[in-house]
Amino acid sequence: MRRPSDAIRFLAFAVALGVVLLLPSIATQTTSGLQSDITHGTDQAPHFLFNLATLVSSFGVLAVPVVFAVDRLIRRDGLRIAVGLLAAVLALGATLGLDEWVAGPGGPADSLSWGGRGSDPLHTDITPVIAYITAVRLAGRPRWQLITWSVIGLAALAALTAGFASVLALVATYVLGRTIGYGTLYAIGTPNPRPPGTAVVTALTRMGLMPVSARRLPDGPQETRRYGVELADPGTTGEDRGGGSGPPDPALDVMVLDRDQQTAGLLYRVWRYARLRGGTNRRAFRSLRRSLEQESLMAYAAAAAGVRTPRLLAASEVGSEAALLAYEYVPGRRLDVLGDDEITDDLLTAIWRQLRLLQAQRLAHRRLEAEGILVGDDGQPYIVDLRAGEIAASDLVLRLDLAQLLTTLALRVGPERAVSSAAGVLGTDTLVATVPMLQQVALNRETRSTLQREKELLTRIREQILRLRPEIDVEPVRLERFRPRTLVTIIAGAAGTYFLLSQLSNVDLGRLIARSDWQWTAVGLVASGVTFLAAAMMLIGFVPERLPLGRTILVQLAASFVKLVAPAAVTGVAVNSRYLQRSGVRPGPAVASVGASQLSGMVVHVLLLVVFGFVTGSSQNAKDLAPSRTVVIVLLGVGVLSAAAAAIPRVRRLVVSRLRPMLSGVVPRLVDVIQTPKKIVTGLGGILLLSTAFIVCLDASIRAVGGSLPWTVIIIVFLTGNALGSAAPTPGGLGAVEGALSLGLTLSGLPVETATSAVLLFRLLTFWLPVLPGWAAFAYLQRKKAI
Repeated sequence: MRRPSDAIRFLAFAVALGVVLLLPSIATQTTSGLQSDITHGTDQAPHFLFNLATLVSSFGVLAVPVVFAVDRLIRRDGLRIAVGLLAAVLALGATLGLDEWVAGPGGPADSLSWGGRGSDPLHTDITPVIAYITAVRLAGRPRWQLITWSVIGLAALAALTAGFASVLALVATYVLGRTIGYGTLYAIGTPNPRPPGTAVVTALTRMGLMPVSARRLPDGPQETRRYGVELADPGTTGEDRGGGSGPPDPALDVMVLDRDQQTAGLLYRVWRYARLRGGTNRRAFRSLRRSLEQESLMAYAAAAAGVRTPRLLAASEVGSEAALLAYEYVPGRRLDVLGDDEITDDLLTAIWRQLRLLQAQRLAHRRLEAEGILVGDDGQPYIVDLRAGEIAASDLVLRLDLAQLLTTLALRVGPERAVSSAAGVLGTDTLVATVPMLQQVALNRETRSTLQREKELLTRIREQILRLRPEIDVEPVRLERFRPRTLVTIIAGAAGTYFLLSQLSNVDLGRLIARSDWQWTAVGLVASGVTFLAAAMMLIGFVPERLPLGRTILVQLAASFVKLVAPAAVTGVAVNSRYLQRSGVRPGPAVASVGASQLSGMVVHVLLLVVFGFVTGSSQNAKDLAPSRTVVIVLLGVGVLSAAAAAIPRVRRLVVSRLRPMLSGVVPRLVDVIQTPKKIVTGLGGILLLSTAFIVCLDASIRAVGGSLPWTVIIIVFLTGNALGSAAPTPGGLGAVEGALSLGLTLSGLPVETATSAVLLFRLLTFWLPVLPGWAAFAYLQRKKAI
C-alpha cells in the first residue's frame, strides 16, 4: 500500500536537499565559518572520547540494522527488510553519483568545505543506513529508534571530528537518505500494516466483550473499516435484534482507526487550517492516540448531554498501527439514502432538537452532513461520525455547526422547510446570528462540491432567515485569513519587489538626492496632494446624497494607507463603499455609487489613452512610442479577441453574469446623477483633475532629475502605467507601475538611470509619502466610526 504521508515527506526532503546543495553557493562565508568553529571546538575535547565514539559507531552503524533485519525475519516480516535493502542500494548509488558531481569540475565541493582531505563529500557509510531505517519504518518501536539514531549520531560526530565530512555534508547525507527512503516506500509501497479482523476480535475479547463472530460492513467516513460483531450474550449490550431472512443484526458496530489513514487529506487540512481564522478549524494533523481519545471523549460527552447517539462501549489500541471504537449497533439508514418523502417535518424537528442538546453543552460536531445523521428503524435521528467533534467549543464554531446543518437539510428539503423547522426549535435570534456564517468557505468540502450545482442555495437560505426579522442589520464576518488570490498577490508582489530592487541597483540614491531639483520636487509634491482632492470630487459627484468635502478627502487619504495591503483596484472600492454606508447610504446604492464613479473613470481613462495615443503617433516631434499603425493593430486585435470570446456560450454567459449585477445598480445611479448638472460636473471634473495631477507629478519628477519629454508622451506613459497598476494584483500596483513607467520612459528616449530615478521619485511622492498621513487619517476615521 502507498501512504500519502510518504509522498509528502519525499517531496519535503527533496526540496530540503536542493536547498542544502545550493546553500554553499549563496552563503559560502557562513558555511566555512561554521565548519571552522566546530573544528576548533572539537579539537578542545578529549581525544579518548572521540576514539571510543568512532569505535562504537563503526561497529554499530552496520551491526544494528543487521540485528533488526534478523529480528524481522524471525517474525516473518521479510518483505519489510527487502524494501529497506532496496532503499539502501539506491541510496548508495545516489551517494556515489552526487559525490562525483559535487567533487567534479565546477562542483560545489570547495564552497561546501567538506574537509579538504581527499575524502568523498557525502558520507557513503551513513546514507544507505538512513535510507534503510527509513524504509523499514521504525515508528512505534522506540527502543530500536533510540539505538539506531544514537549509533548514527556517533558516526556523524566521529566523521565531523576527524575532518572526514563537514556539517553541511552530514546534513546533506541525512536529507538524501531520508529522500530515497521515503521515495522508495511510496514508489514500491509497504506491507499492509493494518491488523486483520482476527486481531480486532482478539482485542475485543481482551476487553471482556466475548465476540463469537464478526463480518465486514461497508466502510465508514474516510474509508474507516467497520465490523459488525455478534456477542456471546446479546443482553449485555441491548436486546437481540435478530430476525428476518437475512443475517441477524450485530450487537456491536466496531470502527477501526488505522494509522495510515491519519494522513489522508493532510494537505487539504493544512490548507484549511492556514486559510481560515483561528477557532474555525481543528488541528491539521492528529496522532492515532489523539484521534482515539478525541472521538471517545466526544462520544461520552454527547451521551452525557442527552444526545441520541450510539453508545460507546469500548475503546482500545490494536497493536501499534490501529485502534478501535466499539459502539452499540443501531439499525437504520443515513440521511443521504432516505427518500424525499421519508424526510418529514417531525424528523426535521427531531434533528434540530439533537443539535440544540449539543449546543447547550457547547459540543460541536463539525461534520453535520448527511452521513453524520443516522435515522434509525424506530424513525428517530441519531448523531454519528463524532471523529471531528470538539468540546467546550467557541461561539463561532457552534454557529458554523448550525450553518452546516442548515445547508445540509436545505439541500434535501429546500431552504423554506429547513429554515422554518430550525426556527421552531432554535428560535429566530439564533438563526439570524448564523446568517454571516453562510459562506461556502465555512462549509465542509463535500457540501461545497454539491453547492457548485446549487449556486443560489446559500442566498435563498439567507433570504428565508431575514424574512423572519427583516429589520435586523447583519454585520458580515470574515472567516478567511486569506483568499487564494492572496497567494497570487504575494507571488506578484515578490516579483515586483525583485524588479524594483534590480532597478535600484542601477541608481545612485545619494547622487539622486544631491542633484535633484527641489523646486520641481515641490511641484510634484503639491500635485500629489491635489490627487486626494480630485478623488474626493470624483466620489462626491456620483453620490446623490450630500457628503462633506473635508471628511471625503480624509477617506481618500486613508485609502492610500490601505493600498499597502490590497491591490489598487480593490482599495478605493472597499474604503469608499464602507464610508458611504457609514454616512447613511444603504449598502446597495453605496456600492452602485462607487461602481458608477469607477466605471466613469475607466471610460474617461480609455478615451484619453486612445486620443493622446493617436496624437502622439501622428506628431513628428514626439517620440515614436505609440505609432498610429500600432494603435490600429491593437484595436483590431482586441476586437477580434472580443468577438471570438463572445462566440463561446460559456464565456458569454460568464461575462453577462458578472456585468449584469454591476450595471443593474450603476445605471440607475448614473441616471440620478445626470439629473443634477452640478453633480455630474463635479464628478467628471474630479476624474480629469485626478489624471492631470498625476501627469503633472510625473512630469515634475522627470524634470527634477534632469530629464525632459513632450507632454503628450508623458500622458501616454502615465495612462498606460496606471492601467497596468490598477490591473496588477499587487498592493498599490507595486512592481507593475514601476516596471511599466520605467519601460515607457526608456522607450520614449530617457536614459535608463534617469527614467528609473524619475519613476522612483514619482512613486515616493504618490505612494510612499502619503502612507503615514494615510494611517493617521485611517485611525481617526475609524475612531469617529466614519469607515
